[in-house]
Amino acid sequence: MNFWLVKSEPDKYGWDHFTAQGRAVWDGVRNYQARNNLSAMKLGDQVLFYHSVTKPGVVGLATVVREAYPDPTSPDDPRWVVVELEPVMKLAKPVMLSQIRADLLLGRMALIKQSRLSVMPVRPDEFELILQLGQ
Repeated sequence: MNFWLVKSEPDKYGWDHFTAQGRAVWDGVRNYQARNNLSAMKLGDQVLFYHSVTKPGVVGLATVVREAYPDPTSPDDPRWVVVELEPVMKLAKPVMLSQIRADLLLGRMALIKQSRLSVMPVRPDEFELILQLGQ
């Protein structure tokens, strides 16, 4: 199993939108590295849901329920893909970006090193620590 982090602006598509919907097609990604990360996601992989911009932090956990397929928002360009995600649980408390930056282990995450990337891998030790901090 692999671990990932996806970012979304809470005012545009936040955790509450996601859970109300029950399942999301993660579409509209137009960065090659993020696209490659979507392509690498496998059924059952765990995904940290991160609110960006406003009060940035990890707020929930999701799972991959459908692997990559062509992005329906880009029918004329087969380079872009989507995955489908379902919510698993909301964290008891958000793990804020400031906490992540301050932690010696988490400070090396792709989230810090490539802050503009919207879909990124997370190492197992980082994933476990974020879940602990969110309890």
